[in-house]
Amino acid sequence: MGNTSNIILIGMPGCGKSTVGKALAAKLKYGFIDSDTVIEENCGKKLHEILFESGQDGFLEIENFINATLNAHNKVIATGGSAVYGNEAMDNFSQIGDIIYLKLSFKEISNRLGDLETRGVVLKAGHTLEDIYAKREPLYEKYAQITIDCENKSVHEIVREICEKII
Repeated sequence: MGNTSNIILIGMPGCGKSTVGKALAAKLKYGFIDSDTVIEENCGKKLHEILFESGQDGFLEIENFINATLNAHNKVIATGGSAVYGNEAMDNFSQIGDIIYLKLSFKEISNRLGDLETRGVVLKAGHTLEDIYAKREPLYEKYAQITIDCENKSVHEIVREICEKII
């Protein structure tokens, strides 16, 4: 892979970005950053509160700004599922690291996700999870330098596959 020092994980909510990210960071002896946590810390609020107060567009602006200015070294960064809507954020990520898409089928994503509102999932009125999946999947494919099919794989298997592809 490139000579960048970070690994950025993208994908749908529920695909395992945080879980895989923590395991991958431990294996590589990297730090771990959850970009959703960075947003919450910067705003002093939970994601669903920011979404409620700022609306979807406002939340996406905040997310894009924070991700676009994120500077890290030797970190595994788990992004929010909507990070791919931010052009500046994705430009920054492509400059500071290797972007890996953790891909799961819609069926598996919908099985894993509970209440979308408490997860802080950006969902336009009248849209379904399937609508989000259909809109985001081409963006994940566009930005990913590596795509990992996570269907029916353990965290350990996914981490091993990522390590094989980046080294």
